[in-house]
Amino acid sequence: MSDVLVAAEGVHKKFCRSLKRSLWYGMRDMGAELLGLCGPPELRKDEFWAVQGVSFELRRGSTLGLIGHNGAGKTTLLRMLNGLIKPDRGRINVRGRMQALIALGAGFNPLLTGRENIYVNAAVLGIPKAEVDRRFDDIVEFSGINDFIDAPVQSYSSGMTVRLGFAVAAHMNPDILLVDEVLAVGDYGFQSKCYNKIGELKHNGTGIILVSHNMHTISTFADRVMLLSKGRSTLFDYVPDGVRAYTNLFAATGMSDDIEKILSGNGSITFYDVQVAKRVLNPADSFSLSMWYEATTDYRDVDIDTLIYSSTDPWLYFQSTNKAYRRTVDLPEGRHRMQVTIKDIPLNNATAKIVVTIWTKNRTEKLFWWRIPVVFRAADYSTGNNFLQVAYEVN
Repeated sequence: MSDVLVAAEGVHKKFCRSLKRSLWYGMRDMGAELLGLCGPPELRKDEFWAVQGVSFELRRGSTLGLIGHNGAGKTTLLRMLNGLIKPDRGRINVRGRMQALIALGAGFNPLLTGRENIYVNAAVLGIPKAEVDRRFDDIVEFSGINDFIDAPVQSYSSGMTVRLGFAVAAHMNPDILLVDEVLAVGDYGFQSKCYNKIGELKHNGTGIILVSHNMHTISTFADRVMLLSKGRSTLFDYVPDGVRAYTNLFAATGMSDDIEKILSGNGSITFYDVQVAKRVLNPADSFSLSMWYEATTDYRDVDIDTLIYSSTDPWLYFQSTNKAYRRTVDLPEGRHRMQVTIKDIPLNNATAKIVVTIWTKNRTEKLFWWRIPVVFRAADYSTGNNFLQVAYEVN
């Protein structure tokens, strides 16, 4: 039995910017389809390709991260995979039971209660009532909306709807799970439960397509990444390469401050010959930055800040200053070599920036600043650290 659950070949989908023309084109295309004729090969007035020539395979137990800017075609592709809309060109072959979380409340009847929607959703998938009865308590417990399970879904908040939707999808043992950015609506505790469940489903053989703008999530769960830009796709077998390409999209449009910069000091001190030991690291590796400086006066009690943050997830960062170690760092007059070492960095399968900043006493003047792009390889073990350990040496 093949382990390929989804195979997409040259998938295209077009839309029309004009509502009136869209309705007219739709009627003409339906008529052509009834007559066994092919649709028009080229775009008509006001039409555009939302998805162009997308091809990929999703295998059992694997996770494909689907990334791209807003409007890139991610949700359109998921809707085609789920059978909600048809591709205009190309083929999509699906093997197995599919569950999708594409939009808030997708698949729920707002007039029915949460309890009734669970059974209706299962019936659509062909799951017997007796089987749903056995899973019902687990679904409700996971969703955390026990007190509202017999209330109409239209009375639920967006967070409650997502809770129930994910609980149903995850407990129907799907072969394929499609997850759009809807989990971002849930609170932190529920998101953690969902991601733990995603890991469990993946371990049990479910193929997952995960759409997210959170690159830490993508780096954690995805085995491969597909980047969509203006409807076209690029597949990356090495996840950090895909994440880097995603961030470069924004850099190319002036939407990112992802730059490197060296401040060489003032008239009394100059930094030069700055070198980095390596920029591709393993989790728990140490990072070393060395430089030479030449000063015409002593700089006493300088502050050295080190900061590591994810290139794409603003909430994932680590910071340290030498003051936290209750010691001072002096830069004596003359020509000297300085080294900054960050030990046992707690990052796994991620792209990041390491920032080193040197301030004069009491932070009255910034002498040096450099932001260095780095990549941390993936590893199946925990780094075991949550704080930065930094060492400074001047000689």
